[in-house]
Amino acid sequence: MSLSRRSFMGRSALGALAMVSGAAQGKTEEATPDAVTWSRKIPVRYTVDVAVLGGGIAGVAAACAAAKSGAKVLLVERFAIAGGDLTTGGVAAFCGETAGQGEVFDEILADLEKFHAVTVYQPHAKADHRNFDHHILAIVLQELLLRRKVKLLLHTRFVDVRVGSDGRISECIVCGKSGPEAVRAKQFIDCTGDADVARMAGFAVMKGRPEDGLPLPMSMMSFVRHVEPEEAGPQLPEGWFSPVRDKASLPMTSVWPNGPRSNALKIKIPMFDATSTEGLTLAEIRARRRTLEVLDYYQRVLKKSWRYDGCSPQIGIREGARITGDYVLSVADLRAGKKFDDAIARGVYPLDGHKPDDDQRTYILKHSEMKVPPYQIPLRSLIAKDGANLLMAGRCFSGDQLALSSARVSTSCAMMGQAAGIAAALAAQKQTDPRKLDPQEVRRTVEERGGKLT
Repeated sequence: MSLSRRSFMGRSALGALAMVSGAAQGKTEEATPDAVTWSRKIPVRYTVDVAVLGGGIAGVAAACAAAKSGAKVLLVERFAIAGGDLTTGGVAAFCGETAGQGEVFDEILADLEKFHAVTVYQPHAKADHRNFDHHILAIVLQELLLRRKVKLLLHTRFVDVRVGSDGRISECIVCGKSGPEAVRAKQFIDCTGDADVARMAGFAVMKGRPEDGLPLPMSMMSFVRHVEPEEAGPQLPEGWFSPVRDKASLPMTSVWPNGPRSNALKIKIPMFDATSTEGLTLAEIRARRRTLEVLDYYQRVLKKSWRYDGCSPQIGIREGARITGDYVLSVADLRAGKKFDDAIARGVYPLDGHKPDDDQRTYILKHSEMKVPPYQIPLRSLIAKDGANLLMAGRCFSGDQLALSSARVSTSCAMMGQAAGIAAALAAQKQTDPRKLDPQEVRRTVEERGGKLT
C-alpha cells in the first residue's frame, strides 16, 4: 500500500536564533521567499499500534513500556544508537534520583551493573548524579529494545505527518537509506526533544523564555586522554580560532570523569536555536571551535598533559521546543511540590536553568532559589492540546522553561517516557484517545511497574 503526500518547502524555522560570534551575533535565519510543491507516492512500510519518534532515554522508556503492555511498537532514531544526549551527546551521568523511576529504568541500571559500567547507587540527597559508561549504555539500550521486540529503525529521520482536521495523526513520514516511507499507527509519541512531530503537525509549542525566546544553552562534550608530558603540549596551531588565554575569558567548563586516564570537558554554548536547521549547524561549528580554544587554555596555561580525543557526535541540547499540552507544568507547581490526581512521574532535581545569553557560569535564579521539593508531573502534561492521538515525553513535555530546567534530566524523562508508553498502549487497546482514558488506570500501572510518585 502507498499514499500520496503533498508536501511543501520554505517552512521557516520558528524563531531562529542562529547566533554566532562577534558582529554576527543577533543574525536570524531568513524565511525563503520562494516555494515549490512536490508529491510522490510513499509506501506504508510499517503499521503498528504505537510509533515512538526519537530514541533518547524518554523514547526508549516509552517504546519498552508500550511493548510490555502488549502493543506492537516501532521506534525511530536518527543516529546509529539509542540514548540521545546520554550516548550520542556524550553525557555520561544520570541526574536526579535513580531509584523508583520504574521497571524500564531499573532494567537499564541492572544491565549497566552487569557490565560494571555505572557507579554505586546513592540517594539523591547524598549525590545528585550517577556516572556511567555511555558507550556501554548504547549497547544496553539496544539490547533492551530488542528483548522487548520493539521494531527499531536507526539512521532514520522523522520528516512529516499526515494529520486530519480533528487533530488525529494517521501516518508519519520517515526517511532512511530506503528512502521516504510511511508509518501508520494508532498512537504517536513525540520523544524528539524538539517537538518535531508537533511542529510539523502545526500544533502549538512553546520556545525559550517569554521575553525574547532565548532557550536554555547547549553544551558540548569533548574528551581528552591523559598522556606523558612529552606527548602533550598545545595542539591548536597559531592563527586558528581565538584561544582562551586567561581564566576570566574561560566559558563555563565542567571537567567530568570519563574512565581511566581520560576526562570529559562540558562547555557551555549559548544563544543557538536547536529547532532551526541553520541554528543547529552554527551551534555545532561554534562548539567544536570553542572546544579547541578551551583545550588550548588547559594545555598551554594550566600545563595539563592532555591530548584531544574528539567531541561527541552531537551537541547536547537542553531546550528545543516544548509542546503545549492539556496542562502546562509551571515553576510555581515545582516550588509548591504540587501533587496531581493524574500524576505519572516525579521530579526532585533543582531548577538548573543556565542563563541563556552568556557563556559564563551564570544562572537564571540565585542558588538559594534553585532547590525544589519532590514534585509530580501529570499525565495531562504529556498529551498534546491540539492533537487527538499525540503524546510526548522528555524535554518536549508541556512545561514552562524553568519547570523544564528541572524535569529535563534523564531520570524524570525516563519516567515520563514509561508513562507515555503505558498510556499509548492502553489507548490503542481501547481504541480511544489518551485524554479519554481513566488517568487513574495509567497511574496505577506506573506504580505497579515500580514508579515511585510520592
